[in-house]
Amino acid sequence: MSHTATRGPRGLESSATRFRERAIARRRRPWRRALSALLAVALVAGAGWVVGWTGLLGVHDVEVAGVTGAEAQAVEQLVRVSEGTPLVRVDTAAVERSVRARVTVAEVSVRRSWPRTLVVDVVPRVPAIVVKGPSKSLDVVDATGVSFGRVTKAPKGVPVVTATGSRAMTPEALQAALALLRDLPEDLAKDVSAVTVSSANLVTFTMRRHTVVWGGEDEADLKIRVLRALLTTTAKVIDVSAPDTPVTR
Repeated sequence: MSHTATRGPRGLESSATRFRERAIARRRRPWRRALSALLAVALVAGAGWVVGWTGLLGVHDVEVAGVTGAEAQAVEQLVRVSEGTPLVRVDTAAVERSVRARVTVAEVSVRRSWPRTLVVDVVPRVPAIVVKGPSKSLDVVDATGVSFGRVTKAPKGVPVVTATGSRAMTPEALQAALALLRDLPEDLAKDVSAVTVSSANLVTFTMRRHTVVWGGEDEADLKIRVLRALLTTTAKVIDVSAPDTPVTR
């Protein structure tokens, strides 16, 4: 004999309660999602405010890398960023322009080092030649032809080039002298005792018992080949400024 189960009043009441709870939960879900979204937005906005508008992550230290001593201090003075300025709001390009204006600086880059440090990476100019001017002053020049300092004595190992006048002090003339020193092979360069620049098209040097008129920086390879051939002669002056038609005397 089989029996059919019947749901009593308590069972009906329990089911109704569950239905009501589910309905309430469904109605609450959009509000919960909206509240979660609002909280997320508030957190992002709060973090942005802390990073961009307070001194909590502001500049506390300026670190100069690549140079030391007085040069590092001089670079730091050019940064001109107030302490506490939010690190994220520092105009790094403006800082780079300010530091690059210093003639002793060849290259510069500025970066943020969280949480509170601004780092200035500097590549200093390196002496390539020392130019002795008409007034006997000694100007230090880098490999790009930029004069960036004056000394009383040439640094050890840096060649001294004599400039005969104002035309010899132009960037183009200095580049011609630099090109000569760069292009001469070592076996010839070791015998060079003096270099004189008069203009961008007239560089001369003394080598062994010869005075060599080099001219400008063009056709260096051909000039070197012609010079090697003429160094075996007794000529006191060897002019290879026009290497296709060299002159000796």
